[in-house]
Amino acid sequence: MLKVNIRSFSYGQNEILKDIEFRLAKGEHLAVLGESGCGKSSLLHLIYGLLHLEHGTISWNDNILKGPKFNLVPGEPFIKLVAQEFNVMPFTTVAENVAEHLSRRNMDADASRVETLLEVVDLSSFSTVMVKNLSGGQKQRVALAKALANEPELLLLDEPFSHIDTFRKNKLRRKVFSYLKEKNIACITATHDAGEALAFSDTILLLKNGKIDAFGTPRHVYSSVSDTYQAGFFDEVNKLPSSLFNHDNTNKQSILYPHQLEVTAEKTELQVSVLQSYFKGSHYLILANWNGETIFFEHKAEIPKGEQLYLKRRD
Repeated sequence: MLKVNIRSFSYGQNEILKDIEFRLAKGEHLAVLGESGCGKSSLLHLIYGLLHLEHGTISWNDNILKGPKFNLVPGEPFIKLVAQEFNVMPFTTVAENVAEHLSRRNMDADASRVETLLEVVDLSSFSTVMVKNLSGGQKQRVALAKALANEPELLLLDEPFSHIDTFRKNKLRRKVFSYLKEKNIACITATHDAGEALAFSDTILLLKNGKIDAFGTPRHVYSSVSDTYQAGFFDEVNKLPSSLFNHDNTNKQSILYPHQLEVTAEKTELQVSVLQSYFKGSHYLILANWNGETIFFEHKAEIPKGEQLYLKRRD
């Protein structure tokens, strides 16, 4: 089990992370969400051992990970990090890259291992291609296969699918995260992709200004957002007076996603004027104006610009 307790971590006088504490069991997947510069990559680098943690502790199976000041070679042998800068050898083949750190004592076993991993990252047909001739997304997949070659106990992924085409990304994520579950490999993914975090992680850690802003299962984090910062990672956001829906006289605000509002034939206090309709495939995202405020809601059909209609909260 991984135990992280970071009281404080700074670059010089600039504090990057503060009061970060969580645990991760074998086979679990934690997604770390947050805006650029919030400390996601620094967190991974601290866990891996590239950065020294002065104030706090990081341990694996109750053994303290001491970091670069105590290890001649930074990093732990049972942890692999796939960073945003790809660790690949450009002048060797894809297969040779993946096999780089295998024992070479059993060539047939090594070849089978490489073949399995290339299937996982969908690069089987590129086995003999020189890495220098690959695209950025393909190099990213080679780096991922290399990290899995010796089957780590903990895999750290820093924006692992950022260079990969959308049409291939979904299939690849399903294969990779299913493989990690099958092999009981713990995983921490730093990502901007909230859809990925919701679909594939067991737990989401949402960072804001280097601190934990939300933590829990994907369902819990998504359904219990407390402000527009949290909700904004998952969808467009509406911040509306709660009195529109429950008729109280308080000053409370409700945070609602577009799918939580719908058109109604009844006259309500939420009368809006349509500004734009955006086709989303299964529905339209409607941009509207309410008393000078921007409102988003979903509808099954396009709505003409300027049309006046009423909204209610979806039951």
